[in-house]
Amino acid sequence: MKFKRAGVFTKILIVVLLAVAATALLSIKARLDQARADRDALAQMVLAQKEANIALADEIAHCDDPAYLEDIARDKLGLLKPDEFVFADPSK
Repeated sequence: MKFKRAGVFTKILIVVLLAVAATALLSIKARLDQARADRDALAQMVLAQKEANIALADEIAHCDDPAYLEDIARDKLGLLKPDEFVFADPSK
């Protein structure tokens, strides 16, 4: 059985198709790498939001606790009890 050799046009067509396929694969790989980076960034954001949600749930759970409310009044609002004094350190 004899095989006919491929012509020049056929060889050029195969080389062009291989070049197009290689370019497409490189483009897909770049998009895949970007998608993985985006996924990792979003996973970090989800983790941070879950931690924030846990902190907020803890604050909600203790919102009726008098000691917790007193801590908030002292730290965030700067309030004191009537018999308390604040001594300011001028070196700070």
